[in-house]
Amino acid sequence: MNSDIRQLQPTALWNKFADLNAVPRPSKKEERVIQFMKDFGARLGLDTQVDKVGNVIIKKPATPGMEDRKTVVMQSHLDMVHQKNNDTTFDFDTQGIEMFIDGDWVKAKGTTLGADNGLGVATIMAILESTDIPHPAIEALFTIDEETGMTGAKGLEAGLLSGEILLNLDTEEDDEIGVGCAGGLDVTATRSYKEEEMPEFKTGFEIIVKGLNGGHSGMDIHKGLGNANKIMNRLLFDGFENYGLRIAEIDGGSLRNAIPRESKAIVVIDEIHSESFRSEMNDLANVIKTELKTMEPKLEILVSPTKTPKYIMELGVQEGLTRAIYAAHNGVYRMSADIPDLVETSNNIAKVVVKNGEIKIACLTRSSVETSKKDLANALRATFELTGCEVEFSGDYPGWTPNMESPILKVLTQIYKEHNGQEAHVAACHAGLECGILGTNYPSMDMISFGPNIRGAHSPDERAQISSVQKYWEFVLKILKATPKR
Repeated sequence: MNSDIRQLQPTALWNKFADLNAVPRPSKKEERVIQFMKDFGARLGLDTQVDKVGNVIIKKPATPGMEDRKTVVMQSHLDMVHQKNNDTTFDFDTQGIEMFIDGDWVKAKGTTLGADNGLGVATIMAILESTDIPHPAIEALFTIDEETGMTGAKGLEAGLLSGEILLNLDTEEDDEIGVGCAGGLDVTATRSYKEEEMPEFKTGFEIIVKGLNGGHSGMDIHKGLGNANKIMNRLLFDGFENYGLRIAEIDGGSLRNAIPRESKAIVVIDEIHSESFRSEMNDLANVIKTELKTMEPKLEILVSPTKTPKYIMELGVQEGLTRAIYAAHNGVYRMSADIPDLVETSNNIAKVVVKNGEIKIACLTRSSVETSKKDLANALRATFELTGCEVEFSGDYPGWTPNMESPILKVLTQIYKEHNGQEAHVAACHAGLECGILGTNYPSMDMISFGPNIRGAHSPDERAQISSVQKYWEFVLKILKATPKR
């Protein structure tokens, strides 16, 4: 299956992508891919080091005639988001990604593809291995844990790199040149509750929300996609209001940076109301599906009898929980007043878990304005604290402030126009890139971000466009050749 991928052009890049995708590389479990990269650099006889947090740095001298050019740092992250369809059997800890070609797209079988940011990593690997590509001195920086905390970028020490230009290869539109990004903050609400023994004459139901598109909680947050946790909470709230529904368990969402696609809840209601409850839930499900039919045509909401659980949440905590999730902001909070069509601030209610006397609600708040990020985080904190939760802020990382006078930006925009016959779209994005963090220890480094077309990142619908990868590869080669002199 992956052998077909290796035949695609440019073969140097796609072969490295196939090699990389054979290595399991979940965030915070990057030991195998770190060793893979270390072995790769050593095999090429290049200066290779692993820093104290696990970032891999491989240095390659300039090709003959390019020694007078500025040193370029080429940077991508090693980890990938692990998401799979509910009906897909796959072990991300042991299996390599299974890829296939669908027209002009490379996809994975029921899982995320790892094009984010594996295509960037593969690009750098192909340049490092090349013997016929002109380039300046290169410092390849492969960071870890970008997707769940950016701890690799945060832990990179000053002084390890000497490059004056940084090419971040983590943008997902091939006509876009990135000059800025949002910062982020994890907002986590927790509390315990007493489990009550099941009253008599109750019957159990399982409610499942599935089939949503999901997607990147930054790049896709403005699209009006369904959030499984918000949809589930709407069902639970209605069931309690009209039938006294009681909650036993909730398991919704997954990673903070992925819009939640699925949620499951175990609930109970009075046996006497079973049929009318099920009918009303189905009516409400149809209303929700009608509301979301344009963006979420595959949404399914299933309500079916199940084994009656032994315990349920205490009533007061349940009421507070459902009201808090209803009130908590999800989606776009504010659009940028300075950059047209750019989301400034948003929140993703990413995960809701209720089980065994414990509640955990995980959110990711993003903003390109630090004060606005804090404002929304405090709004969420107040909402959850009103229902008795303890709220923790963690994983804070800064945004990347655009520099429209960047020298490397001028180089890229000129090359793009000459190569494509039209202007590139110079933009900031609402995703979190590592440039803002890296700039903390390397404030004089001139940074830019670009990449090929990738769709559905952070979801099993992730796909990379073959023709776009070819376009992007040629762009990379022209940029390296045109690197300014010192």
